[in-house]
Amino acid sequence: MTPLSVFNKLAQNEERWVTYLDGVRARRAESLASLYDETSGILYGLALRILNDPADAEEVVLDAYQQVWKSIDTFDPARGTILCWLTIITRSRAIDRLRSAGSRRAREIPISEDWEMPSASPTAESQSIFEQERKLIRSTLETLAHEQREAIELAYFRGLTHVEVAEALGAPLGTIKTRIRGGMRKLREALAPSAVAKGDV
Repeated sequence: MTPLSVFNKLAQNEERWVTYLDGVRARRAESLASLYDETSGILYGLALRILNDPADAEEVVLDAYQQVWKSIDTFDPARGTILCWLTIITRSRAIDRLRSAGSRRAREIPISEDWEMPSASPTAESQSIFEQERKLIRSTLETLAHEQREAIELAYFRGLTHVEVAEALGAPLGTIKTRIRGGMRKLREALAPSAVAKGDV
């Protein structure tokens, strides 16, 4: 797949997932099931990266979709894509579970360039899509300044708070917040469906 075809595929995914969210708003359980089937692999990979426990990761993913069902009106397309929203929910749930257990196991896991997103039983198509999304996100991360990328990886892939990221990097909290905010803005712009539609790759 070329970068343009990957972006186009992501745009198609977003359009389809919007219809699923419309179904969830109408309280159609099959719409939530379809969203789960197509997106749970990437969310499970994120939860597992933070928790380092398959059972906990599975429970966090289920909790995330329950939150989607209960809080569907909190999704704001102006703030990011559906996948971004699902990722934020999952990350928040995973960190809550990590802290409630008093565990810091996830911090011992290094960020790997060949990180794969595991899925319990992915179809060949979904596995391919998730792999392309992983590569796209990774390549987009590589375009960020080193300081921004480092702060985002610590916060989003290792589950550290902004305060903990500041301590780990020996930088002021305000500086860390600025790095993360600026980096996430660039990521959203690069991965936004509107940019895909215009061919801005």
